[in-house]
Amino acid sequence: MPVISIIGAGAMGSGVGRRLAEGGATVLTYLEGRSPATLDRAKSAGMQPAGLNDILGAEIILSIVPPAEAVGVAESVSAAARRLDRQAVFMDCNAISPDTMRQVAAAFDGSRVDVLDGSIIGLPPQPGRNGPKLYVSGDAANRSGVLGEHGLDVRRIEGPLGAASALKMCYGGINKGVTGLGTAMLLAAIRSGADQSLKKELAESAPDLDRKLSSGIPDMYAKAYRWVAEMEEIAAFLGKDDPAALIFKGMAGLYRKMAEDRNADNELAGQLDALLGRQ
Repeated sequence: MPVISIIGAGAMGSGVGRRLAEGGATVLTYLEGRSPATLDRAKSAGMQPAGLNDILGAEIILSIVPPAEAVGVAESVSAAARRLDRQAVFMDCNAISPDTMRQVAAAFDGSRVDVLDGSIIGLPPQPGRNGPKLYVSGDAANRSGVLGEHGLDVRRIEGPLGAASALKMCYGGINKGVTGLGTAMLLAAIRSGADQSLKKELAESAPDLDRKLSSGIPDMYAKAYRWVAEMEEIAAFLGKDDPAALIFKGMAGLYRKMAEDRNADNELAGQLDALLGRQ
């Protein structure tokens, strides 16, 4: 029975942990300082709490945390590996740019840890449903193969470290960018009194987009705080010389506003829900 470690027991981390445990793996997770809700989520997913010493003994360590925490997690694992002089395989699975992925890898320079670049595309695993997909680059030795053997849909990219992160940036920019664009323009229509006409026009002339926004916008509210850093990573990925980077800096601001709305009175979310027929 292989041992797989996951740092991060949020919705995605615990979902991946559950899928691997159901596939026959022993799944360890690092929970120091985490909330009671996170502890309960990890336990219900079949994940076993462990210290960093035991985390390092797994066949592979997965980092599944908010983008802003990716480098810090890598530095913590690296420090423990150096202190114990341990070999390990570490895969960053976060929504970070190739440049940030290189910072993650640099944290392990001179250590005995092999670093892989991963990106997760899709919703957290659900019983009876396929997905999500875990893309991996920089894995010539197929160290990620154990994950595919125990329930994950692993797709190797024949590219260097950073290729999987680039894929996540491009896909996330399109997918979450559309949600952000729809959110911004629907709010503008509400402020201007054009909301009902815009909604009707979308339903008539762009029904697929209308359906996507009607489901995707309400689903975004609880995730908006995490998407801020991802939009900033996408802007950095595009680079200061690409005018499109400004779009994603704006998207980061929009999602920050929606996160603040959720922590306040949900006024904006309420207006959007009313327009989208969610009330």
